[in-house]
Amino acid sequence: MAIITDQLQFPEGPVALADGSVLVVEIARGTLSRVDPTGAIDVVAETGGGPNGAAIGPEGKCFICNNGGFNWIRRNGRIYPGDQADDYSGGRIERVDIESGEVEVLYEAANGVKLRGPNDLVFDNSGGFWFTDHGKNRPRDRDRTGVFYAKADGSFIEEVIFPLEAPNGIGLSADNDELYIAETPTGRLWAYPLRGPGQLKGERLDRPDGGRVVKGRNSYFMFDSLAVDADGGVCVATLIDGGVTTLYPDGREPKFVSMPDRLTTNVCFGGEELKTAYVTLSSIGQLVALDWDVGGLPLNYLNL
Repeated sequence: MAIITDQLQFPEGPVALADGSVLVVEIARGTLSRVDPTGAIDVVAETGGGPNGAAIGPEGKCFICNNGGFNWIRRNGRIYPGDQADDYSGGRIERVDIESGEVEVLYEAANGVKLRGPNDLVFDNSGGFWFTDHGKNRPRDRDRTGVFYAKADGSFIEEVIFPLEAPNGIGLSADNDELYIAETPTGRLWAYPLRGPGQLKGERLDRPDGGRVVKGRNSYFMFDSLAVDADGGVCVATLIDGGVTTLYPDGREPKFVSMPDRLTTNVCFGGEELKTAYVTLSSIGQLVALDWDVGGLPLNYLNL
């Protein structure tokens, strides 16, 4: 494992670019930043709030899930997200021009339901994107939230799945015919068959939305964001025991790779044959890289 930098302020949402640099959000700093292979950090855009997930979409724009901000807990040289920020600015989906740094807000609500804490997103091959709303915690209550589908031009947004338990990471299968969603507190990975862009396929088991739980592993952990590999594995950043869990929707036994931070929050793939895993170790401010035995699944709209 190589440490690219340890100077980030709670990094998340890594996106590996063709030039060898990696885009990350710095949630505690309120920025979209670019880390070059030497570890130098350049701020691409200042979003404010809490930029959380990032993905490249149509026209090369970077789309951001902004959770509106946290109160932060700093202890023993580490940083941890707490409850909803005192200056919480509302949840939103933003579109960033990575050349100019211009930030525009695309969505703040869906059919009158305000977004609370958008967390992560993935583009399908039609130009739309799925995203999770993780919600916000407050000292005595927390939000109930779900999963949305939206168009990249700001013209359409719909809540498709409700409720889930603090949905976090999200991804698509190679054929874009199955959607994967990780719940944080339950440590579950859900799989939803799709009929088409933004459409669930139908009933499965006892859930009218068609979801099924993917076979997991036995331990105490929570799930964060995810990436899908070329072998059909769903690589989920894992909290508490700190690492990356690979789960297989076809029922194979899960795998676990340990990492040196309890708050291992996200993973993406880049490099030759997409066999370099870039992982965010958020509480210690690190972006690290390591060889992965299976290449990543190429993302829609991201040319590597």
